[in-house]
Amino acid sequence: MDLPPPAGARGLPPGTVAGPAALTALGVAAWHVLPAATWLPPVRRALWPALHGVGDPGHVALTFDDGPDPDSTPRFLDTLDRLGVRATFFLLGSALARAPQVGRTLVAAGHEVAVHGWEHRRPWRPAPSRDRQEVRRAVETVREVCGTEPRWYRPPYGILTGGLWTASRLAGLRPVLWSAWGRDWEAGATPASVLRTVLGELRGGGTVLLHDTDHASAPGSWRVTLEALPLLVDRCRELGWRVGPLEDHLADPRPA
Repeated sequence: MDLPPPAGARGLPPGTVAGPAALTALGVAAWHVLPAATWLPPVRRALWPALHGVGDPGHVALTFDDGPDPDSTPRFLDTLDRLGVRATFFLLGSALARAPQVGRTLVAAGHEVAVHGWEHRRPWRPAPSRDRQEVRRAVETVREVCGTEPRWYRPPYGILTGGLWTASRLAGLRPVLWSAWGRDWEAGATPASVLRTVLGELRGGGTVLLHDTDHASAPGSWRVTLEALPLLVDRCRELGWRVGPLEDHLADPRPA
């Protein structure tokens, strides 16, 4: 059976062999795209459970993306304080630079801060140099503002390309995605739908993805998440799961 030519070689005359430049382009594209298959939960659950956020079976890791936000994040801190729960906040470097006091307050309240990149963009095209620069810049901003050394990295949209994977490892970070999410970024989300969606996927040892801001979500969606948060924590406790940050959840946090 004749196989179709590689995507990068289509359009070449019959019998033409792709040259070194075309082969290099194909290699770069594959290096960029293939790791992003880990966005699919069944793939990472089966092949990379730590990337899926699978940890202590008696524990659930609570994580928030896209902050800090001076309007919404402090309200999450107040609610978490009332619940007696610490969490991990994946911060955007650009947002932290705009709201440094919120970042310092996060750490002072006992929460863990991690890296979500510099800007919240989709990595459609390979940009390894930019990836390295932006991840490093975000790490340096966390160190300078929060006075702590970040351990974890989660790319925007959970799209872990070859460039972002390499950039995070070079920066001394370990990539972690999630085991369950609430789809709290959607315009039609409600506290009940967030709770139902999380619990439909969550098992002991899982990592939950929520958002403490509407930076990349439907306007005002953080209010839905905030209302769902006590319901989620209460349900986890009813099921016998402790709730806390990734540092209490995953062993061996530093990259190998």
